[in-house]
Formats: sequence, C-alpha cells, structure tokens
Amino acid sequence: MPVTSAFSDTDCHLADALKALAHPARLTIVRLLADRDECVCGEIVDDLPLAQSTVSQHLKALKEAGLVRGTVEGRRTCYCLDPEAMAALKEAIDGLFDGLSLSAPNDNCC
Repeated sequence: MPVTSAFSDTDCHLADALKALAHPARLTIVRLLADRDECVCGEIVDDLPLAQSTVSQHLKALKEAGLVRGTVEGRRTCYCLDPEAMAALKEAIDGLFDGLSLSAPNDNCC
C-alpha cells in the first residue's frame, strides 16, 4: 500500500531546494552564477577555496535540486542558474513568509 505524505508538494519541493542551498559554498556558487548571467565552466573553481571535485559535488547537488542547469561541452560541463526554478523558489519563500504571523509573541510564550 502506498504511503501518502502529510506534507504538501510545495513544502516538499521547497525543503529540497533549501536543503540544496544549505551550505555556504553552494550559496556562493549560486551568487557567482547569478553575477555572471551566463554559462560558466571551470571558472567557478578559480573563485572558491575548494578542490575541483568538491565544487563538482556542490554543483551536482544544486543541479539535482533543479536550481542549476548543466550542459556538457567536450570534457567539461558548463553551468548556469535555471531562472524559472529560481523564480519559483523565490515565490515559494515569499509565500512561506507571507503566511507566517511574525508579530511579537504574547506574554504567555516562552
């Protein structure tokens, strides 16, 4: 019998995206890709204090989350942000915060 999730697809997708971004190197990679606004190949490694294999692992995680696209050019892969995925992520985060009551807690709260 299939297991049904108690969580919405939106929340599951948002959690996956946030998990992929939950590393300083990945946030830096996203910023580098956004700043360049083009396909970037090996230059990412030059801008980070990480080994090429480590950068590749981080790019793979971002790609698996659908936030980054990768295209193979010969022996190297070039990466860019997926603008639709990033826009959807922004919308989901905005929706999360719009739905929260962020007023000051009452005196009965811890």
